[in-house]
Amino acid sequence: MGQTMTEKIIAHAANKLKVYSEQIVHVPVDFAYIHDNNAPIAIRQFSNLSQADVWDSSKVVFILDHHSPSTTLRAAQHHQDIRKLAGKHGIRVFDVGRGVSHPVMAEEGYARPGRIILGTDSHTVGLGTFGCLSTGIGSTEMAAVLATGSIWLKVPQTNRIELSGRLGPQVTPKDISLYLLKHFGPSALNYAAVEITGPFLGTLSVEERMAITIMCLEMGVKNAIMPVDQDILKYIGGSYDTERIFKSDADAEYSSVLKLDVSKIEPIVATPSLPTNGVMVTECKGVSINQATLGSCSGAFLHDLEAAAEIVKGKRVHPEVRFIIVPNSSRVVEQAAKLGIIQTLVEAGAIFSSPACGTCGGYEVGVLAPNEVCISTTTRNMEGRMGPGARIYLASARTVAASALTGEIQDPRELSREEFNG
Repeated sequence: MGQTMTEKIIAHAANKLKVYSEQIVHVPVDFAYIHDNNAPIAIRQFSNLSQADVWDSSKVVFILDHHSPSTTLRAAQHHQDIRKLAGKHGIRVFDVGRGVSHPVMAEEGYARPGRIILGTDSHTVGLGTFGCLSTGIGSTEMAAVLATGSIWLKVPQTNRIELSGRLGPQVTPKDISLYLLKHFGPSALNYAAVEITGPFLGTLSVEERMAITIMCLEMGVKNAIMPVDQDILKYIGGSYDTERIFKSDADAEYSSVLKLDVSKIEPIVATPSLPTNGVMVTECKGVSINQATLGSCSGAFLHDLEAAAEIVKGKRVHPEVRFIIVPNSSRVVEQAAKLGIIQTLVEAGAIFSSPACGTCGGYEVGVLAPNEVCISTTTRNMEGRMGPGARIYLASARTVAASALTGEIQDPRELSREEFNG
């Protein structure tokens, strides 16, 4: 029996010819990153070790993305502690305003095929877009990784998702991710690998692929992974000769196989209070909203801002709606500014905040009052996520922008071409 991509990466790292599902192995880590929200515990635990020295400072970065810029004294002190430790050990810091950890890791070229990458953010799984095994770990475990450069892994069972077809009008990769969450539910794939493949991936940009893999975390996966193609290699400046690329064997064993024709997917909204509560947008159309948000690692790429700008161009946001945009990286801001996207959105009434996690976790930006309703491109909608008593609906940038215009959850397909073009 052959091996999957995930199994091959683990076997190579463990210096084994083959690994088996549920087997526990000890492997070296290729790269690790720590964000500011979890850094304080990691730093404290690391400092308590008898030999507190970083195994390889060139393979670790800190990214200040959760409280960015700091709005509290406590956050400012945490950032200060991070900068001091990083300076002491020669670790690179991506300071406030650079953006959310995993998009930044991708933009900086740290996510590469065949690597084992660990981060203190659960949505680290999104870096599997680059054909690597990428997963999130806790702060205490990260302290041990900093000291040893290694970790134990249980080889996960792999589930395969084959995507074909083309997206219909106003349907986006975020709708695909919400469909998959609805299909699998919140725990069916706990500690499993999910391998996403199929000809449809070739129609997507690298960032659009990441919008899918990032959200896979919400169905419990240990890691999400996609095959490497020429688009990925161009993005990272690599080649088939220079990168460590693994492909699943034709006879690899999968726990399940889902074949999905994406042309059958419609715009989807995840209702409160789980990302897996997906329904067709038509089932909650008309729900009044107080806020519309473009934000988070999976919902504030350039393509998201571009889609939103297309919908609101020449229009004004509903007077009773706050339309908040938190780009996921500084490069997104730069590109959006050059293309005139920011101007279009601001003219429509959008409010911009600095690149960060921001409103996704209620981090000082876009917090909701009790009983307020928000439709958002962010990753989670659990109760209290953006404020106690508030209700969060998750959707694509197109659905969010359309809703911002009408003041209620809106099917973007119902807006005419003239409305889109202003």
